[in-house]
Amino acid sequence: MSTISLTRRETVLALMSGAMTSAAVPAFAQQAEWRQNYDAGARGASARSSTPMLSPAALQATEQAIISYRDLAARGGWASLQIGERLKIGSRGPSVTALRQRLIVTGDLDPAAGTGAVFDSYVEAGLSRFQARMGLSTTGAINRATLTALNVPIDRRIRQLETNVVRLRSWSGSLGNRYVVANIPAAAVETVENGVVATRHAAGVGKIDRQSPLLQTKIPEVNFNPTWTVPASIIRKDLIPKMRKEPSYLTENRIRIIGPSGEIAPERVNWNSDEATRYTFRQDPGGEFNSLGFVRINIPSPHGVYMHDTPAKGIFGDDFRFVSSGCIRVQNVRDYIAWLLKDTPGWDRAKIDETIASGERVNARIANPVPCYWVYVTAWATDDGGVQFRDDIYNKDGLGPNAVAPLDGENI
Repeated sequence: MSTISLTRRETVLALMSGAMTSAAVPAFAQQAEWRQNYDAGARGASARSSTPMLSPAALQATEQAIISYRDLAARGGWASLQIGERLKIGSRGPSVTALRQRLIVTGDLDPAAGTGAVFDSYVEAGLSRFQARMGLSTTGAINRATLTALNVPIDRRIRQLETNVVRLRSWSGSLGNRYVVANIPAAAVETVENGVVATRHAAGVGKIDRQSPLLQTKIPEVNFNPTWTVPASIIRKDLIPKMRKEPSYLTENRIRIIGPSGEIAPERVNWNSDEATRYTFRQDPGGEFNSLGFVRINIPSPHGVYMHDTPAKGIFGDDFRFVSSGCIRVQNVRDYIAWLLKDTPGWDRAKIDETIASGERVNARIANPVPCYWVYVTAWATDDGGVQFRDDIYNKDGLGPNAVAPLDGENI
């Protein structure tokens, strides 16, 4: 049997469970916010409900899901899977039979597909449906993160639904005809118009130790080709240690040091002291290298956070997207801002593309500021029968650490 390395998601699950020490965390988990070049992971297409996560329909579906899961628990729930090999198309054996039964129990696989011992296209499709409900890459093959999700006990899933239905009820009123929801545990953003999801976007959100806040605000403005002023926390935690190791880092990334009398050369700063915290660090505009990419979306809040593009597009193909210092990075940002500006005269898609291509710093005021909600929901259902679960990455559900697959299962 072959071995596979831990994914970023699996690494954090191991950390949360105590199975891995911080000293063993790979370098990718300790990188600064502005310098991440993850390869995009494979993602299969799956049907998506047009029902907004924050809506009366989703609330009703989640309440029904609680009833259904309680009934399923009364009938025995599902058994824990003991799988020691990588399962994919063509695999065969008792592990495949057990996997089929597990997928049938939660409706991810039609019972008519049978209970055979061969991993066929039906099992692959069923596993992809399960992975989509967990927010995992829909590979249709067993990996450690998928096995961990399959083995979460039904009692925990019920408690997760019960905890989150309270959150959904608090958002069941009118949120506006047009609004944006960023669900932090899902690392996802959706735009909603007239009760229907208009666009969906993968997102990069705050790390466990630099969490994205919960907030309710309105989006008034889009900044094209912005500069980036490095926050004080990043100067202390990331930039100073980086400069001690790589003295050319600021110059290579076009980050300027601004003091009371103007620009300061990096070699004039004592990086072995806290001198750098007294200066402003500003990165030049440029979507290919600037940490904000081509676009910053302003949102008034006491937390100093906002939404933005990123030059590191690879993060959006990863299961684990808790990578920022609190701000939210948005995939397919041009589609997102085109939706935000659709009712603002003079800002059609052609104008947006033209402005980005110009490289000029331009601010676009949104004619009708769009309500924006950053929320924390780890379980919900939609009216098409799909029940969604996400890891409680910030431990806000009060259910204790997430279960993880045993380390000796690393060979799957």
